Amino acid sequence: MTKQKVSIPQLKEWTEQGRKIRMVTAYDYPTALLVDKSEIEVILVGDSLGMVVLGYDGTVPVTMDEMVHHIKPVVRGARNTLIVGDMPFMSYNVSLEKAIENAGRLMKEGGADCDKLEGGLAMVPVVKALVDGGIPVMAHIGLTPQTASQLGGFKVQGKDEAAAQRMLTEAMKLEEAGAFSIVLEAIPAPLAKLITQKVGIPNAYAEEVASGSFPAAEHSFTMKDEVLKKLY
Repeated sequence: MTKQKVSIPQLKEWTEQGRKIRMVTAYDYPTALLVDKSEIEVILVGDSLGMVVLGYDGTVPVTMDEMVHHIKPVVRGARNTLIVGDMPFMSYNVSLEKAIENAGRLMKEGGADCDKLEGGLAMVPVVKALVDGGIPVMAHIGLTPQTASQLGGFKVQGKDEAAAQRMLTEAMKLEEAGAFSIVLEAIPAPLAKLITQKVGIPNAYAEEVASGSFPAAEHSFTMKDEVLKKLY
């Protein structure tokens, strides 16, 4: 039996029901075909293709044209899976008009069902503008690879009280702006759990999430109990 593509309203409904959502990354047609035959609900065509496929040192060099190029075959291979297109660095930071134009390209030219962008409070107006323009948005906070240099490299984020409180605020503001889900990357597991409790939209999960095998202790980051208690 061919699976049915999940809708964004369904994702929100599943979250209310406590059902977990599975998302994997794909950059090409063969991988997309395999995912489409599985029970995975969401594919992210991430700008990580810069390192994984194109041989760049990071995600910063990835262009809009490269993202569109890779989204197209994934869409063709996974017609029954929700496709998220990743907005590359500086494609949404210049102005609201440019952000809407580029986000629209990933959907109109690439065929993505929705877009993802990185950033916290500074991106709230951008998320709102995109959503108001009819573009579904997945937000992304914590370790944001496009701006990793500002964060001191690829390090765990939100371990102290101020940073954790800021991240919690970011998640709630992004939800208010209309983001339908939020990726939480490289943050302490207790903080991720708290954010999940505080917001009514789903986080992005990897393949083993539905079975409960992910995340295990070795996949998680910790934080001091006294810091966590101050957030409640």
